[in-house]
Amino acid sequence: MLISPAYAQAAEGGASMLVQLAPLVLIFIVFYFLLIRPQQKKVKEQRAMLDAVKRGDTVVMSGGMIGKVVHVDGNEIGLELAPNLRVKAIKGMIVEVRAKGEPSAGGEAKPAKPREKEEGAYYKALGIKADAGQDAIEAAFQGKTGDEAAADAYETLKDPVKRKLYDSLGHDEYVSRVKS
Repeated sequence: MLISPAYAQAAEGGASMLVQLAPLVLIFIVFYFLLIRPQQKKVKEQRAMLDAVKRGDTVVMSGGMIGKVVHVDGNEIGLELAPNLRVKAIKGMIVEVRAKGEPSAGGEAKPAKPREKEEGAYYKALGIKADAGQDAIEAAFQGKTGDEAAADAYETLKDPVKRKLYDSLGHDEYVSRVKS
């Protein structure tokens, strides 16, 4: 008599166990579709983006640096952060590719040529050459009093730091970045 009730309980326990495991399985399925699968998709997109990086692309690194890719070598890239300032970085540290660039015909990175001083609008407004000294800038400005363009030019060219920035960026880029 004691054996028959034990068999009856065991038979009911199998169905009860399935009912207890069903919520766990359901939770795993929900986690898969809400967390695991989107994360796998994001990793796949990131890997595809890193594989597509090529010379000339503008990229953002995880540290916040923005630079132009000058060469790609396996897992490393060469970045130009500013004219004549190049660094090596790990390709996996790229967070975003902002602008796609085109490689040169040879596909090799060519060293950046230093900008030659060109006579921008400020030099023309004062009627001087790009290699003029501080005295020449002062004298030219004295002869152009009342001219607003000459006043802007003088304010920029009299300060050595601003003048160097103006010479390196060029007139349009300087006005859009610094004067705005």
